Amino acid sequence: MRILMLSKACLVGSYQTKLEAIARFPDVELVAVVPPSWDDPSGRVLLERRHTEGYELLVDPIRFNGRYHTYYFPSLPRRLAQFRPDIVHIDEEPYNLATWRAMRQARAAGAATLFFSWQNLARNYPPPFSWMERQVLSGVDYAIMGNREAVDVWRSKGYRGPHRVIPQFGVDPELFAPPATPRDPGRTFIIGSANRRLVPEKGIDTLLRAAAGLPGVWRLHIAGEGPDLPRLRGLAAELGIDGRVHFDGPISSAGIAAYLRDLDALVLTSRALPNWKEQFGRVLIEAMACGVPVVGSRSGEIPHVIGDAGLIVPEEDIDALRRGLLQLMQDDALRLDLARRGRRRVLEHYTQAQIAAETVEVYRSMSADPLRANNK
Repeated sequence: MRILMLSKACLVGSYQTKLEAIARFPDVELVAVVPPSWDDPSGRVLLERRHTEGYELLVDPIRFNGRYHTYYFPSLPRRLAQFRPDIVHIDEEPYNLATWRAMRQARAAGAATLFFSWQNLARNYPPPFSWMERQVLSGVDYAIMGNREAVDVWRSKGYRGPHRVIPQFGVDPELFAPPATPRDPGRTFIIGSANRRLVPEKGIDTLLRAAAGLPGVWRLHIAGEGPDLPRLRGLAAELGIDGRVHFDGPISSAGIAAYLRDLDALVLTSRALPNWKEQFGRVLIEAMACGVPVVGSRSGEIPHVIGDAGLIVPEEDIDALRRGLLQLMQDDALRLDLARRGRRRVLEHYTQAQIAAETVEVYRSMSADPLRANNK
């Protein structure tokens, strides 16, 4: 199978391990096309060439860089003519111009198409995006959904084709691994929160309020940057815990594993808003792979990601979160059990190799479709 993947997400070096894992399958020939950079609201993301074995990583310019709904690859027709793929994997939401153009151009070249979606809220877009969305939903051959609620969203909007729930990326269990030496039982208990963006929907204020009532010796580390930072600093001071709270700024993709390994608990206290709901919570599987117990709110996909391998508390329930953290501080056996369960859950469901294997199963299913075979 000849697979052409379009993905701005694969600018990130650690995400490229999934591409290497896909390319290891003997029946797959993979070409991935990425832009040279992406102008994300949190800052420009530049291409990192870190994991490029077994497949071809091509860099093509995009138009309207940073405009999520309207960017696209103008050179795609040339790439389609050069590579002649069987399947074009469009790593993008179905309502975006990049997806609509790629689907039409791929179909014209005789290739099957699939899109990827995290969208777990049923949003209505104005024309022309609503028109493009309808055409993609009726014309694409397959859909990969990053969470369970996305299935309901796209079914309600008219998608009737085959689908599979597979997260966009997993983790490398060798990079994200437990510390080599066990935790010193007498050390300060370190609670962590690691988000790329510090915004109200991440609920870090709930974590600060819960931590303020904890007894004993503890320290809270908050990674990330964003518009909510001044408010969170002020809240920590107001609660009288600013001496125990450390705002560590952004952590690079290369440094996040070491950062997580130093924690005794990782907390993700997301809260749903009318226009946003937690779509996955990647930091959860990174922490679980590192043998760090996790505590998550009952928000969006978080409970499905954690399963029985961590503690789940209601959204914005300060007392429940405090009780969960206190359990972890006082119960070594529980902490060790959750650490083992978390690592095992990642190995079973969330490694890059597992994500790649499930994705290749989708490719094989598409290639075996008799309707497509007859139309070639």
